[in-house]
Amino acid sequence: MINTYKYNGEKWVDVDSGTPEEIHKLMDQYNIHPFIAKELTSVTPKPRIEFHDEYIYCILHFPAWKHTHNEENKSQEIDFIIGKDVLITARYDTIDALHKFSKDLEVNQILDKHGDKPHKVTHTIFTHMLRELYNSLFEELEHIEDVTEDTTAKIFKGKEKEMVVQISDITRTLLNFKRVTDFHKEILESLQKRGSEIFGEHFGHELESILIDYLKINATIHSNMDLLRELRETNHALLTSKQNETVKKFTIIGSVLFIVSIVVSILLAYI
Repeated sequence: MINTYKYNGEKWVDVDSGTPEEIHKLMDQYNIHPFIAKELTSVTPKPRIEFHDEYIYCILHFPAWKHTHNEENKSQEIDFIIGKDVLITARYDTIDALHKFSKDLEVNQILDKHGDKPHKVTHTIFTHMLRELYNSLFEELEHIEDVTEDTTAKIFKGKEKEMVVQISDITRTLLNFKRVTDFHKEILESLQKRGSEIFGEHFGHELESILIDYLKINATIHSNMDLLRELRETNHALLTSKQNETVKKFTIIGSVLFIVSIVVSILLAYI
């Protein structure tokens, strides 16, 4: 399915699980290289960026946890074709951040009486879209932080054993976030450098701002991982202490029972 949006003289073509026929039509209409057109028909496992004469092609994956619609895959791919006056995105899952962005864009298009007139600032759709996607990641991380706080509270309420699996699950999620987003830095830096040469200095300045947002996300991920590491150690210490206390109690009970059994044996011997 293909949806088209216009704003400030720019066009966004959003391809949702596009068919070969739809992709072929886009290839002819926007002079897309056949190899790239083929890439738009299926998921690509690794991120990539390519610079062509009339457009930039890049692939980014965004980690998802609360917002994912695919329980087996915790990351969502978006293919971007960034042209002078058109942005083409191809995706293979319902991405909440893009859905929200499209609705906001429709409202702005209705309210902005000059929406069909050219604007000096270009690539507004692309840069605002990236910001919305990274804002969505911040929301995902905030949700993880809420779960971590709840886990911490339960640990200190005596539920150390139950939280072992919970801590492992949160840690695995953060590791996935780190793995997926680690590739963004190189691609964003390339977009900033080469994009400013192709599309102008304003594009480079916008990407620099977006790169700062990414670095904040990266720092948040590492901070949460450090917190989880300390929480795991605390939980392990409390669990070990509780187990030691239990062992002591059983040892005492066992000693008492042993003494009782000896006394009973002696008494029986004199009867």
